[in-house]
Amino acid sequence: MNALIPSAWAQAGATSASGQLAPLLMIVVFIGIFYFLLIRPQQKKTKDHQAMIAKLSVGDEVVTAGGILGRVTDVGDNFVTLEIADSVRIKVQKVQVTSLMPKGTLKNA
Repeated sequence: MNALIPSAWAQAGATSASGQLAPLLMIVVFIGIFYFLLIRPQQKKTKDHQAMIAKLSVGDEVVTAGGILGRVTDVGDNFVTLEIADSVRIKVQKVQVTSLMPKGTLKNA
């Protein structure tokens, strides 16, 4: 029975060099998958949103994070004034503007 134990240790010792590389390779693969499926798309979305906010101008029709549809009447450094109805204006933070709508959307709403 004791004759089997040394041979089992010898087999485990022979495969340990390649066995140490496999977990490291799996970690690298998981980090790569995590980057390409989660981090990179989120960075692109953030970059596109910042570019859209930088291009806001008077007359644009936008939707806020709260779902308010309005026309931009004034653009400041941090705030945007929206006209949501006749003579009804509200001030919102620029970052709360989520999307730019096509012209004429406000008339159809």
